[in-house]
Amino acid sequence: MDNSERKEGYGHLIDWIIRVGDLFLINIFFLASYFIFRHDDAIVGILNYREKMIAFLLINLCYFLTSTFIHFHITSNVVYLDKIVQRSSGFITLYALLVTAGLSVFNITSIPVVPWIAGFFILGSAFVGWHVLFRLLLKSYRRKGYNYRQVVIIGSGSSAIQTYESLVFSEFGYKILGFFDNDISRTDVLPNYLGKVSDIKEYIKIAKIDEIFCALPDNRDDMIYELVKFCERNMIRFHLVPEFHKYMRKRFSLHFIESTPVLSLRYEPLQHFSNRFIKRAFDLVFSTLVLVFIFPPVYAVFGTIIKCTSSGPVFFKQKRTGIKGKEFYCYKFRSMRLNDDANRKQATAGDPRVTKVGSFMRKTSIDEFPQFINVFKNDMSIVGPRPHMLQHTDLYSSLIDKFMVRHLVKPGITGWAQVTGYRGETKTVKEMEERVKRDVWYIERWTFFLDLKIIYLTIANVITGDEKAF
Repeated sequence: MDNSERKEGYGHLIDWIIRVGDLFLINIFFLASYFIFRHDDAIVGILNYREKMIAFLLINLCYFLTSTFIHFHITSNVVYLDKIVQRSSGFITLYALLVTAGLSVFNITSIPVVPWIAGFFILGSAFVGWHVLFRLLLKSYRRKGYNYRQVVIIGSGSSAIQTYESLVFSEFGYKILGFFDNDISRTDVLPNYLGKVSDIKEYIKIAKIDEIFCALPDNRDDMIYELVKFCERNMIRFHLVPEFHKYMRKRFSLHFIESTPVLSLRYEPLQHFSNRFIKRAFDLVFSTLVLVFIFPPVYAVFGTIIKCTSSGPVFFKQKRTGIKGKEFYCYKFRSMRLNDDANRKQATAGDPRVTKVGSFMRKTSIDEFPQFINVFKNDMSIVGPRPHMLQHTDLYSSLIDKFMVRHLVKPGITGWAQVTGYRGETKTVKEMEERVKRDVWYIERWTFFLDLKIIYLTIANVITGDEKAF
């Protein structure tokens, strides 16, 4: 058995270790749950042997059925922990739905909704934790020089050097054997020059190459085409490193219109319907719960105080810029006395317009609660770039190039910029540029778990206090 066969075998072995670990965890969870609640007839009931066997088969068959729809890619050379968390959570969610449906069809058990959801939350946490731990152990194993893929780089320019640096400093399991390039004057610059491109054919006889990263200039089409054919004949995976990194040093989106590749300026996860659906569903559920259970008593208390301590309405509504530049009325509890500068001037530290109760509401973010109405109406999201006054949109859109990019998604009650130190007043254009950078970063890297993280950090900031909340 040669080196490549051993590596493929190790890859399959690792995949099976993950599957066995998954099944062990799932079966232990259900077995423990059964023994804990076996005497509670209201939850488990009296199960005969046939029902137990059906339940056992369902629990395991649903795992394999779910695995046909969602793949983990934990053993892939390039995969990030947030993607592992996202896919593992999606997996356990679909698995829970299938198991629930299966047990209901066979009428095996009738566990109440709350303990059932709580149980799957515990299982999901353990499931995600197991996958993250396995990935970390695998990365540690690869750092020690095991389970790696041997690669060579074709080219000697800046793209080739950048590719080398990205691979050598990563923990994705690559071992760079060296460089091939026809420009022999670059031999002293390259970390390990192996010869001209034509020498690869002889080189693979003495060293096994798993993958090739080609960083040749775009005008070397004939040579690149020959390399592709060579790799396909020799079962070597081929990767082309395009030169557009010279003018595009950020995440982008590559898709196809029929067979024509199209490169978009940035990758936007919320362009996908499934992601928008998840975000909107969460917004609806979250805002409904807040408006039904939390908002009424908050309104009763602070609405009364606002009316008793200053003249004017309880709510302050102001036109703000929303998604795609669409204007909407943003609602807040009124925290200022009625004034003519409300639509032109930001609140500042020690602002005389702010009332005493308004100061408290702004520091604790209670004044933002009416924006859950905006979320319910679909003008806003729980998490997203903060909406600005129309005057500020007009001003900063002419001063900051990427300012309007933040309006590609719905504005939010809280956002990445707000939890990373850019909440409140922006005194300079530089401060606004930093806020915009964080908003664009959020748009390009959105995940459901990033939203949860931002919500957690927002709540933590409210509890500990934010010096920019005034």
